[in-house]
Amino acid sequence: MAKVKTTFFCQNCGTQYAKWQGQCNACKEWNTIVEELIQKPEKSDWKTPTSAVKKASVPLLINEIDSSKEARLDTFDGEFNRVLGGGIVSGSLTLLGGEPGIGKSTLLLQVSLKLPYRTLYVSGEESQKQIKMRAERINPNNSNCYILTETKTQNIFKQIEALNPDIVIIDSIQTLHSDYVESSAGSISQIKECTTELIKFAKETATPVLLIGHITKDGNIAGPKILEHMVDTVLQFEGDRNHVFRILRAHKNRFGSTNELGIYEMQGSGLREVSNPSEILISKKDKELSGNAIAATLEGMRPLMIEVQALVSTAVYGTPQRSATGFNAKRLNMLLAVLEKRAGFRLGAKDVFLNITGGITVDDPAIDLAVVASILSSNEDVSLQNDYCFAAEVGLSGEIRPVQRIEQRILEAEKLGFSTIFVSKYNKIALKNTLIKVQLISKIEDLVAFII
Repeated sequence: MAKVKTTFFCQNCGTQYAKWQGQCNACKEWNTIVEELIQKPEKSDWKTPTSAVKKASVPLLINEIDSSKEARLDTFDGEFNRVLGGGIVSGSLTLLGGEPGIGKSTLLLQVSLKLPYRTLYVSGEESQKQIKMRAERINPNNSNCYILTETKTQNIFKQIEALNPDIVIIDSIQTLHSDYVESSAGSISQIKECTTELIKFAKETATPVLLIGHITKDGNIAGPKILEHMVDTVLQFEGDRNHVFRILRAHKNRFGSTNELGIYEMQGSGLREVSNPSEILISKKDKELSGNAIAATLEGMRPLMIEVQALVSTAVYGTPQRSATGFNAKRLNMLLAVLEKRAGFRLGAKDVFLNITGGITVDDPAIDLAVVASILSSNEDVSLQNDYCFAAEVGLSGEIRPVQRIEQRILEAEKLGFSTIFVSKYNKIALKNTLIKVQLISKIEDLVAFII
């Protein structure tokens, strides 16, 4: 047995120290360094097949390197494929994080039940009967998904060697522990060791591994930050447990874009893919209301029509309130200053509340014009027509600035039945014979003239 030794780890960033100290030199956090028992592994953690052993790497000219596209496994889930960049890459390690009860286990169990490949679902949190009860609601007739309840990595690799699965799913990485580290499950050294073993297995056998990770109260994935550097893809499953809609985002993706967005609806039979997000992002109402405006935005390659709601009222207390949900509060203050300076609206003594419906957060500057329109509509108590939408950025001098891929936004608005879209006069638009009217404006005063 190898000699056991004591070392110190920062619980925030994972930096290792020989002795305790009050402040971490790497992340500058105080009182985050704790003592842990570690032990060097004596041998390989799993038996590597002879065919999978790699030869020593040699340098190659960049022109000689094979640039063919990496092979991907189709998950048969359109939203999951979109966020990953087209499917799961062989030998990749994907980490999925999210709040407790948001649906992480349900999502990956649903994906594993859809796959036609041999899948091993390893759970360290639920029994096989609990998983079976959930699987019966989702897809009870799957014959390719194997369930294993185990937390010891050495036992997991023995089952993997016997089963030889095409995909491995771990729920969750914080519950695993290795015999070669003396710390408890969920500690810095255990998470690093278990993840390292899984990475070695994935890369040498070209088997993709999907991990579920817990998050802290700050919304970050629990464990050292190095965990997110080690994996290939970091996904975040977001949403409010009081609402039925869930959003899947990629915070890191070595094989695709991080701008894509996947939307699901939580139902009794699992998560339903929402192919038309505008159906949940635009409210259904019987009559026109003031303070509502529709913006044409983009998330990656997907155009979205979202509803912006604003409420402007006289400040009851001394200091006016500025509150924004799903929108940058500093950008809201900037747009209010532009309205006051360039359009003459006195909003300094009024409360302004802004909300992006559907529970999503948008950072696309193209929704500036819709934000301004909703604020003006609420301030003047004049409702906008339901078939108006907006797609433009507002500059500090009050000019309406062009945005990228305007034609895709126009076509999406036309498809959803909008009659008029307000865009910048300086956008170059090559579309012809469209049913939707494209209203070109160059300054914020032009927008005021249409609304009031």
